[in-house]
Amino acid sequence: MYQTIPTSAPPTPLLDQACNPSELRKLSTQQLPELAEQLRAFLLYCVGQTGGHFGGGLGVVELTIALHYLLDTPNDHLIWDVGHQSYPHKILTGRKSAMLSMRQLNGLHPFPDRNESNYDDFGTGHSSTSISAALGMSVADHLNNLNHHSVAVIGDGALSAGLAFEALNHASHVNANLLVILNDNEMSISENEGGLAKYLANKLKPKDVSEANTALFEALAFDYTGPLDGNDFNTLLPALQKALNSDGPQFLHITTVKGKGFYPAESDPVGYHAITKIEPLNKQQMNVAKAVTKRKTFANIFGHWMCEQAATNNKLVAITPAMKEGSDLVEFAKRFPERFFDVAIAEQHALTFAAGLACADIKPVVAIYSTFLQRGYDQYIHDIAVQNLPVIIAIDRAGLVGQDGATHAGCYDIAALRCIPNTIIMTPSDEQELWLALNTAQSINSPIAIRYPRGFGACQSIENNTAICELGKGKVLRSGKSKMALLNFGPLLPQALENAQRFDLTLVDMRFVKPLDEALLDELAQDHNHFFTLEDHAITAGAGSAVGQYLADRPVTFTHLGIPDALIAHGTREEQLEICGLDTQGIARSIQAKLS
Repeated sequence: MYQTIPTSAPPTPLLDQACNPSELRKLSTQQLPELAEQLRAFLLYCVGQTGGHFGGGLGVVELTIALHYLLDTPNDHLIWDVGHQSYPHKILTGRKSAMLSMRQLNGLHPFPDRNESNYDDFGTGHSSTSISAALGMSVADHLNNLNHHSVAVIGDGALSAGLAFEALNHASHVNANLLVILNDNEMSISENEGGLAKYLANKLKPKDVSEANTALFEALAFDYTGPLDGNDFNTLLPALQKALNSDGPQFLHITTVKGKGFYPAESDPVGYHAITKIEPLNKQQMNVAKAVTKRKTFANIFGHWMCEQAATNNKLVAITPAMKEGSDLVEFAKRFPERFFDVAIAEQHALTFAAGLACADIKPVVAIYSTFLQRGYDQYIHDIAVQNLPVIIAIDRAGLVGQDGATHAGCYDIAALRCIPNTIIMTPSDEQELWLALNTAQSINSPIAIRYPRGFGACQSIENNTAICELGKGKVLRSGKSKMALLNFGPLLPQALENAQRFDLTLVDMRFVKPLDEALLDELAQDHNHFFTLEDHAITAGAGSAVGQYLADRPVTFTHLGIPDALIAHGTREEQLEICGLDTQGIARSIQAKLS
């Protein structure tokens, strides 16, 4: 049991012999426990160097070894739901020497990626897709007269999503040769919520648990086995072998320990779901780090605002789809438990649930990452916007998010939402503007979306006030002598300000994408002949596109600065901004090109 993360590479002689599946299968079953110990040690060392997800990976070391030992990968299909737990899989499939590049620009992807390895059968990042994908591969093999196994490994948290049950239902209908492995560690990112989680985690005797779960999953025509110890090879290997040798839909329920082998992670699986890399700091760096930790992120401001408002407004409620910690609603949940709703990984339900609350004179706030809002798009349109219900959508992690890569980038929410009637979209440029936007949202009796990025903005501190801004009105920050105006939407304002001063541009913090400040645009179009629009969002159908549409019949030209029509690979947020030309220098080059 490790108490600390190794800071130097541990010796891994057995792992070095078995870091691809064909070599792994040459080992005896008696060697597998030692292999697991070396793999766990190496995983701890790697994540300490690069940061990333590792609690789930530590828990499935034995399962990963057992699956590659018994399956004929990559011919057989192995799908890891979400992919948080896929680092051991990467190490055992020829990528051990590249693990220190994880999450870095041009390095290994933080999730399974079909372009990275032929052992990654399906790209993941979001939850609950594995059973559908594995079922598709099973049916495809049948149609192609191939006899390969299809295995989906899904956690108990991901199993709460409706998509997983849709796939289970369909698998029984087609009688597919499919093995679903439930990796039950009683956790997702946060602690699991809901009836299914309680059902799976009940405290009955093992025999009673097995009988109860058999009834649940065999009602869906799956052959159920379990629950059994997924960290014990003596139990795991024969159960897996039996399931793989059986026809029709199979369901293997294993229990694992999230963070197994690392005492702090076993004791605090929420806090150690993922970590940042461990770096030795000198005294000056430590002082800088301490100063940064005293600042509040956008999410911190949101969480603080929620608590402040709930103290005086007993109709304000918070809803999150399994992102209590990430959305900074922990304090709200403690202070107002009767008004906090973690609906588990169920984004569709989160939005329609909010709609129901709004119908009954409650003010719901849905805290959701931009990338996960995509999963509830129909519910936003059909259940919220069409009925013009006063639901606040707090869109966290909007824009480029850094090391989690393309699956988690929040690049499409403006494009998705601005075409929908009865929708207001705000893009606060810093933490104080976020506070102002939230105040404004609470005063509006219609759907409103407020998008803000991960991490810190430009504010060093904020004022907790009750001010609101006028609906659809931007703010002129400087008037330039050139005939060019820079319209900023969101947190790239510091880069915008530096360039506006350098090139003597008029600078506007637009605040709203919808409704646009049309009166201000009309005024600017009278004495400006070129508009730069700046957003941390896809250029296609983004905020700049809205400006261009409105001014299409005016004698003005445009340069839209934003995320290009491409998937931006993982790296630091600063590297991603540079790739997109959204850093200070990149913006300057775009402006200079118009001056040449």
